[in-house]
Amino acid sequence: MLHKRLSIVWLLLPFWVVGQTPIKTMFYNLLEFPSANPDNRELILRDILDEYQPDIFMVCELEDAAGANLILNESLNYDESRYTRAQFIPNQSGGSDIQQLIYFRQDKFSIETTQVITTDVRDINRYLLKLKTTDADTDPVFLDIYVAHLKSSTGASNEAERLDMVEEFTQTLGDLNPNSYVLFSGDLNVYSAFEDAYEELLDPTNEIVLVDPIDRAGAWNNNINFQDVHTQSTRVSSGPFGAGAGGGLDDRFDFILMSENMQTDPKMRYVTNTYAAYGNNGNCFNENINNSGCTGTFSQSLRNLLYNMSDHLPVVMTLETNKEFETFSGIDFEASEAALKLKNTVVTETLSFVVRDATQYPIDIAIYNVLGQRIKNHTLFGRGSLEVDVSELASGVYYVKSSISGSTLKFITSR
Repeated sequence: MLHKRLSIVWLLLPFWVVGQTPIKTMFYNLLEFPSANPDNRELILRDILDEYQPDIFMVCELEDAAGANLILNESLNYDESRYTRAQFIPNQSGGSDIQQLIYFRQDKFSIETTQVITTDVRDINRYLLKLKTTDADTDPVFLDIYVAHLKSSTGASNEAERLDMVEEFTQTLGDLNPNSYVLFSGDLNVYSAFEDAYEELLDPTNEIVLVDPIDRAGAWNNNINFQDVHTQSTRVSSGPFGAGAGGGLDDRFDFILMSENMQTDPKMRYVTNTYAAYGNNGNCFNENINNSGCTGTFSQSLRNLLYNMSDHLPVVMTLETNKEFETFSGIDFEASEAALKLKNTVVTETLSFVVRDATQYPIDIAIYNVLGQRIKNHTLFGRGSLEVDVSELASGVYYVKSSISGSTLKFITSR
């Protein structure tokens, strides 16, 4: 399996990155994990995560430490130990027995700080990650991640509770360095961009200003004009599962917000057009996410997995940094001479590679789009076969991973 071969190489070789390095993030409401039906959802989640391969995985509705370990061991580290997690801290707010948590690539990040912000409903959890870069001692880069699950349901009292929870968070922003890179992710349970809790999160007078990466403000609930950003519910009926909500896909409840500086700062920047309701092809309004008519970029097999996993869709977005990640394993490697390079980074029909002398063939190549989906596999067999036909790819940005290099290469197709 190509994924397994490539992943083993990522661990064995130092990870030298040239130019902008992608950091893939995902937030997912796991729906009463692990107790909700069907059984063995950690295996369903494994296949979803294997499709996207996030560097940072943020979750809510996690019931206990045993469930946290199921995800770590069976969903993420089922073939190798690439990921670790933050400490699972039972909810300290109200009477809720579900909690938030993050998982992350241990070769790319270390966790510096955890904090629990208590509210009247559920905790808001903060995790400060430090990037493991080559100059981390002299110019460290930190990413402040908050994961929340706001009060659910319609009505003025529930809206007021959501606002109260958000204000507990925004009051802490003054404690941070004003130049901090901040992500605020979660199931926010807001029905429109005009709800007080959402407006408070994006208030331009806050100590650190947050923005929504996509410009899609409006009344999202049951509005077909926003069907491409809806994340809940993946199911018309919850009957087959006995948990979660039905009604079909008609709400934008799940978000990843970011600090305003991440729009432009090369140290930690959002990659335009990578934010997505993962699995939503934009044509499934009030339907099951796996409806056979909801065809598009996201496959039927993936949408079947998402239907069975939760009543929510994940949301994803890619960040990038101009820093170099570096993981040492005690193996010598010539950093000055990359094992695999691109001859050109802007292409129309053919992607051509330059390979270091004495390289062992064959070389497995995997090409990913900006959503992290593997869209093409190819094998290079040596001199005379160092090109890949990419004429069928739409214009845009793509990434390349190979079985001989720790570098993630980026190219652009232009027609």
